[in-house]
Amino acid sequence: MLLASAMFAIMGSFVKLGTEHGASLPQIVLFRGLPSVVLLLIWARAGRQSIIPTSWKLHVWRNLSGVTSMWLGFFAIAHLPLATATSLNYTAPLFIACWMLGWGGAQRDPVRILAVALGFLGVIAVLRPSINEDQWLAALLGMGAGAMSAIAMMQIRQLGRIGEPEWRTVLFFSVAVCASSAAGLAFEGWGTADWTGYLSLLGVGVAGLFGQLAMTRAFGMGSALLTAALQYSTIIFAALLGMGFWGDHLDALAWAGMGLIISAGLLSVWRTMRDPKPT
Repeated sequence: MLLASAMFAIMGSFVKLGTEHGASLPQIVLFRGLPSVVLLLIWARAGRQSIIPTSWKLHVWRNLSGVTSMWLGFFAIAHLPLATATSLNYTAPLFIACWMLGWGGAQRDPVRILAVALGFLGVIAVLRPSINEDQWLAALLGMGAGAMSAIAMMQIRQLGRIGEPEWRTVLFFSVAVCASSAAGLAFEGWGTADWTGYLSLLGVGVAGLFGQLAMTRAFGMGSALLTAALQYSTIIFAALLGMGFWGDHLDALAWAGMGLIISAGLLSVWRTMRDPKPT
């Protein structure tokens, strides 16, 4: 999950760079999925791997929730301050924690649920969101993006538990992402990206591919709450990239929030390592 978080932070940096060089939102969505489709189909062909899924039903629900989350999140980013939209998108681990608390059975662990809550407080401290009176609809849709993302992650977990390989899960999701971008391109048209913009779009796709593969394996093979808590580390990687490439500056409260995120991850790791080994 730490590798996935780093890749998604890099992907976000490429998204920011691409928009600065004329890339449109539908283009970003298209290139988010297209390199994954091409590279994974080549890999499957070379390795003579079957692309027939183990469960069509789980893939359909995973793709519907994941693509919906992506577009709701993009809508929130377009109509809210970036800090607010990002914070709302990171409510997904809280929805997972609530589900585990109510129906999670063996994973109903208050320590790891506390870790998720601490991580979200750290996100709030770093981003400090704000909502105006005319932004409540966008805010609700942003929270909906977090909820749909949580559903997608739990579907990924189920796919991993039935033995679905990570590459096939990512392949079908990427196909759904490309298909959804067609509607946006038909409505908005092609963007005006320059060569730097197109290189950034390629970076979005490649970083997104490796991030998606790593996240799919994390949720499919590991503890859902541990993975959810570590997901907040994306904020740290993004903050460091912003400092290095865009000259962003963090104050004491932001650094304290990053400390909370790290503490939440370590707490969840500690609790997971103390679990009894399965017989």
